[in-house]
This record gives sequence, structure tokens and C-alpha cells, in this order.
Amino acid sequence: MDKACCALAPVSAEYTPKGTYSTIAGLKTYTVQPPNSTSPPARAIIDIYDVFGPAPQTLQGADRLAALTNSVVLVPDWFGGDYCQPGWLGPDAGEEEKAALEAFVGRRVRRLEDTVEKLVEVRRELGKKWPGVEGHVGVFGLCFGGKIAVLATEKKGNEGVGRRFCVSGAAHPARLAAEEHEVLNVPHICLASKDEDAGVVAEVREIVSKPDRKGYVETYETMHHGWMGARADLKNEENLKEFERGYNAVAEFFNKYL
Repeated sequence: MDKACCALAPVSAEYTPKGTYSTIAGLKTYTVQPPNSTSPPARAIIDIYDVFGPAPQTLQGADRLAALTNSVVLVPDWFGGDYCQPGWLGPDAGEEEKAALEAFVGRRVRRLEDTVEKLVEVRRELGKKWPGVEGHVGVFGLCFGGKIAVLATEKKGNEGVGRRFCVSGAAHPARLAAEEHEVLNVPHICLASKDEDAGVVAEVREIVSKPDRKGYVETYETMHHGWMGARADLKNEENLKEFERGYNAVAEFFNKYL
């Protein structure tokens, strides 16, 4: 076990985020520096939240990534305060709530290209702010964010100074599509829950596990969709344990390739 892991406090249901806020590419951005860092960072990770926005659980995960990978981690507010509300989902949602959800999906979730474009802007500004990270920038996403991380690391666009991501990752990814992983040009980690389509997850595993690829796929069989994001129930002992294991797995993968 490395020093960072030994020094890192356990995941907690009662948690105060460690980062600060600034504006990057026009977005309010939560930023956490690696612990005890006294020099410009050498590595960076852009974190893409799920549809519920920058929840405390998501920010706790970002803090863990920063500490475990010795990277600066950014969580831009991609939706600008316009988030999915928990009451819009589930069996108790009425017609009004369902209409609100459909409107939100239309203006935010279905416009994937808009978020990818904004991610590219943040990546460019990050490179200007910390030039030393060039060649060592990763992207990690939860649910909706996992889809964005994959789309941003396809061969056709993921090239060049100020643009390239060197590693990508997704936890409980939404709208998982095996064919999109055929054209990735970076190492990729995918952590699935029991709620993702097992057949598609198996296809993704087969693709990223080919000899010429550097990928890792694991299904957390006891975990629900969202266990590493806003839906994480960190007062539940099993979820708390698997939340920590998931972020440790992402950090280990990023440390290897970032």
C-alpha cells in the first residue's frame, strides 16, 4: 500500500470537500490539488459528474482521485446548476415530474455533442493554466459522464497538444455502446454495476481486453447504478466499501497509464 493510500482518510457519509472553486472555460469548476503539493501539478484529471450534478459523494470521489493519483482534479459544472432532481424518477413520480425529466433530458442529456465540445474547451484551458500536465491528462465520468469520456477519446478527435486525453474511465456508464470502444485510442477502464446490460458489458470487455489494447472492465455485482456518484448511499456499509474500492481501482489504472 502506497503512502497516499495510507494517509488518505476512509470514505465517509459525513464529508466536507477539500477543493476550491474557480472559473475555467466559462464554467464554475471545483478544483482539488494533490495533497501537500507545492509545485505546479504534473498530471490532471477532468471529472464529469452524473445527471444529478456535483453531489457531495461525487466531490469526495474527486478528492480521492487527486490524493491517490497525485493529480489536480477538476469537476466543471457542465449543466450550470440545471440538474436532474431525484423526485423526477422512480415509481412515485407523477405526470408533472415525468414531464420535467423529459424536458431535462432533452436540453441536457441528449445534447452529448455540446458537453463533449465544452469538455474540449476545458481541456484546452487546463493545458494553458498548467502547461506541465501536457501529455498527462485523463478524463473520468460517472453515468452520463462515462458516455462523454468515451466520446471524447475516440481516435478521430483525440489528438494534439491542448486536446489529447491520455487515459479515460467510466463508472456505471449510461447508454453503454460496445462499438464506441472499438475506436478509442487510449487505455480505458469501465466499472459496471449490476444494472448495466451484462451482454454489452461483456462486449466492451472483449474489445478493450484485446492484445493490442490496454483496458480493464469489472462488474460490481452487488452495486446499483450510481454507486460511485450522486446515488451512492455512503451510510450503507456495503456501498461505502465498494465506493472506496471503485475509486481505488480507477486511481490504480490512471496511475499506470497517466
